[in-house]
Amino acid sequence: MQKIGYVATIGMFDGVHRGHQFVLQHVVDEARQRGLLSMAITFDKTGPQTLTPLVQKRSLLANTGIDRIEVLTFDDDLKQMTARQFMQQVLRDQYGVKVLLTGYDNRFGHNRMEGFDEYVRYGKELDIEVKSLPPAPSKREGSCVSSSLIRELITNGNIREANELLGHPYIISGRVEHGEHIGTQLGFPTANIVVDDQCQLIPATGVYAVKIRLPHDSQWKHGMMNIGTRPTFDGQRQTLEVNVFHLNEDLYGHQLEVAFVDRLRVERRFDSAEALKEQLQQDAIAAEKLLA
Repeated sequence: MQKIGYVATIGMFDGVHRGHQFVLQHVVDEARQRGLLSMAITFDKTGPQTLTPLVQKRSLLANTGIDRIEVLTFDDDLKQMTARQFMQQVLRDQYGVKVLLTGYDNRFGHNRMEGFDEYVRYGKELDIEVKSLPPAPSKREGSCVSSSLIRELITNGNIREANELLGHPYIISGRVEHGEHIGTQLGFPTANIVVDDQCQLIPATGVYAVKIRLPHDSQWKHGMMNIGTRPTFDGQRQTLEVNVFHLNEDLYGHQLEVAFVDRLRVERRFDSAEALKEQLQQDAIAAEKLLA
């Protein structure tokens, strides 16, 4: 029989990567063992190089099996709370948290000098059991899974390794707007995407094998994306252009999700449009092989 109360964890959970998943799975397991419910508490704060905008973060958190997700507004009142005030007013009084699980390096509250020992002490005063978890196991030698490491990999175009640490593909979403139709002239019509969240991290320039999902379709389609300035045509502004394979449909105004699989090559200038077209044909073949 389930008791009233929660086993909870707190974090930004940007990326909801394997390290976060490790903590969240422990929260779910601990809650089941104790007959309690599981809860993830996160924040609506975003900033430059965000990996997962709030809507996407909610979805990824829900996929972990957590019973309840709470998003707190990162306002001045919250910023000024001490760890003890947060534990009393938010965890205990507002949400009925009985057990708090924290990652090995997790900090919260106005004074970030406080850590696990202080949280345990406050917990005893407030009847909240505080438990710490070790770092998540990582296949990457000499480093722990972290949002900052994943940002570095994506910034360098190392999408495959970033996806391994995320435990899911890196995804951007945005609306298709009219471009200059250069891709159509080359035989590779592209959808020019304007990303929904301007704070989200855009991968390094280059050509990528990607999967694309349209709002009216649950299936992922195959394609390739170019991120860059189109130097062959003396472009100046960075664009995100996706070519969806085997699709004869007007995508203007549609919302697309793009999941990155791997980078095929860096962006470079070609001597002619015909040379670029030949390279795009090779890129499409390489992408199809990767996505098969």
